[in-house]
Amino acid sequence: MKVSPFKLGLGLVIIGMIWISFIFVETEKTSDSLILKQSNSFELKSEFTGVGIGFYKFYMPEFSGEEIFVQILDTQDNVIQEEKIQTKLSVGYFDFFEDGIHTIKVTNISETPIELQIELGDTSSHEMIPAGILVLVGAVAMIIISYFKIKNYKIEHPEENIS
Repeated sequence: MKVSPFKLGLGLVIIGMIWISFIFVETEKTSDSLILKQSNSFELKSEFTGVGIGFYKFYMPEFSGEEIFVQILDTQDNVIQEEKIQTKLSVGYFDFFEDGIHTIKVTNISETPIELQIELGDTSSHEMIPAGILVLVGAVAMIIISYFKIKNYKIEHPEENIS
C-alpha cells in the first residue's frame, strides 16, 4: 500500500497537534471557584520552576458586563502584568524568569458580586518544541505537495461559440 506525501504530511500535523494537547493537559495548574463581592480581592498562588511561559484563565458563568482587575505578581510581589477583564472567558499569558511562587491577584471593580473560576499554571512550552517541529514539517509538506498538484492541474474550457 502506497501512502501519498500529502497524507503523510496530514498525519504528521495530526500527531503533532495531539502531542501538544497532551502536554498542555498534563501541565501543573492551580484552580479555584469563588464568588467575589464588590471591591474584594482574591489571590491564587502557584509554584513555577525555571524560565517559561505561564497562563491564566478566567471564566464568569453568569457574565453580564462585570469587570475585574487582574495582576500577576512574581516571587518578590513585583507586578509582571496587569489588565482589566470584561469578558465571559479570558485567557492570558506571561513570562516568568525565576523559581518560586507566583501569585495572581483578582479584584472585583464592578458594583455586583461575580461568580468566578480561575486557573493558573505553566504552559510547559519548552516541552512542545519537538511536537511543534513535527506540525511544521507536516504543514510544509502538505503545502508543497498541494502546490505541485495545483500547478499541473489544467481545466478544459468548452468552445465559447456553440450554435
